[in-house]
Amino acid sequence: MEAWLQQLNNTFIAKGYWRLIPQGLQNTLIISLGALVIGIVIGTLIAVIKYFAEDSPGLKPAAVLCDLYTTVIRGMPVMVLLMILVYAIFAGTRNPLAVCVLGFGVNSGAYVAEIIRSGINSVDKGQMEAGRSLGLSSVQTMRKIILPQAIRVILPAIGNEMIALIKETSVAGYVGVFDLTSRGNQIRNLTYDAVNPLIAVALIYLILVIGLTKLLNLLERRLHAGVKHA
Repeated sequence: MEAWLQQLNNTFIAKGYWRLIPQGLQNTLIISLGALVIGIVIGTLIAVIKYFAEDSPGLKPAAVLCDLYTTVIRGMPVMVLLMILVYAIFAGTRNPLAVCVLGFGVNSGAYVAEIIRSGINSVDKGQMEAGRSLGLSSVQTMRKIILPQAIRVILPAIGNEMIALIKETSVAGYVGVFDLTSRGNQIRNLTYDAVNPLIAVALIYLILVIGLTKLLNLLERRLHAGVKHA
């Protein structure tokens, strides 16, 4: 035990390498949250376009483009997408963190689109007709009536997407971003301690996932309680 504590001190405390962990964690959270926001925006737009395209021939070309986007992105490993963005499209960028946020967001959007579309489809079709009969436009009905009801269905899946994003960011180090995993590897290389930095990184990921899961459960309970009292 004493030897292990001494090793921890040499690895993290003695030379201040522990400071690298919060820096990596900050970048991991920035990428995850930023990508989720981008993914939700893209996913909502795609889901709404495909929903309205079913009854509007003018939106068929846009729906085809949406299908092409989701097929290509879902068929491509996220690391390959990041490399294309950093080393080809945004070659020479001085802000790979922003490119990572965009890349993970674009990747997430393809999955969130299907999540939101399934949530929208779970709402009774008569809700759209009811909204139109009240004088609302199709977009207003979608925003004020259908999407609020769909949120209850899609929230657990969106939470799972957030958890997946947090773990997927571990590949950001391959394009020069110092996320939590890459900082852990950096400490391993500097201290020649092959175990403790990895354990520390794994524990932090576990804490993040558990905390997010509890938060999502709380939000779900509040949503269901609000529905019961409505």
